[in-house]
Amino acid sequence: MPGRKLGVLGSLVWDEIHGRDPVVPVTEEWGGIAYALSGFDAALGDDWEIVPLVKVGRDLAGPAEAFLRTLAHRNRNARFIEVPTPNNRVVLRYQSAGRRCERMSGGVPGWTWAELGPLVWDLDAVYLNFISGFEMCLGTARALRDGFAGPIYADLHSLLLGMGSDGLRSLQPLPDAPNWFRCFDLVQVNEEEMAQLSSDPLGLASDVLGAGASALLVTLGPRGTAYVAAPGFERLADRRRGSVPGHGTVRTARIEAERVEATDPTGCGDVFGATVFAHLLGGESLEASVVAGNRAAGRNATFRGAAALNHHLRGALLTL
Repeated sequence: MPGRKLGVLGSLVWDEIHGRDPVVPVTEEWGGIAYALSGFDAALGDDWEIVPLVKVGRDLAGPAEAFLRTLAHRNRNARFIEVPTPNNRVVLRYQSAGRRCERMSGGVPGWTWAELGPLVWDLDAVYLNFISGFEMCLGTARALRDGFAGPIYADLHSLLLGMGSDGLRSLQPLPDAPNWFRCFDLVQVNEEEMAQLSSDPLGLASDVLGAGASALLVTLGPRGTAYVAAPGFERLADRRRGSVPGHGTVRTARIEAERVEATDPTGCGDVFGATVFAHLLGGESLEASVVAGNRAAGRNATFRGAAALNHHLRGALLTL
């Protein structure tokens, strides 16, 4: 029997990291969607395979394909899409373990529905992470929702980041947020991003669920994750279709994170979301999936970089 296919859409970024490690002043490594791909590779069941929906610049296409080949769950026919522009690069400067400034350069274009539609028709689920914030416009997101019947998990992330002429990223409100919410079954943000969407967390949850999403997940760093689930939503089989209100009570909870000796917070939200969605795709409950996501994010925080992260998340021994 052929495996089920998960499309993973986002931007593969080459990171230049300053201030993360006092011993190593500058580190360069893969970032962006590489963390989510590694999280899925560690958490997906054997009946799932990864189909990357990722464009890479010609300057880094070779190293990008080498990274893809390290993923055990990759679809053997899948490739990154090479584009004739510089790949996205990000300079991260850590001011503390939880705060950093980010500057992006590169020219990888977003997806149009004409490009994306033929690639998703045979997929069973789609995970979308706005790494650059320019992966697609609202019109393409609407077309994806209308043209794809499977579950869609979205980490809004850089949709909430503006970019200055010098590439410096800064938080900003999301125009037309309710229409973005209508495009996804599960929506993930972090605490700062939530504050940009609304000063009222319960009001935001009402907006997200009212638009038709089944759950809102808010990552809280070392404090774990809060979620709000629509009435009746426990597993993916219960997901809502459209904005028809569910019957029953909205459910909310905060799941504590395990305490770890963190060395690197980079990519924790990406690994969290990938792990949550992988466990939901495996039939587990939302709460059990969030517990697994918190655990994987904590494990990611004890490891630097995305290279060999999939092995670390599985608990495999690494040979250096």
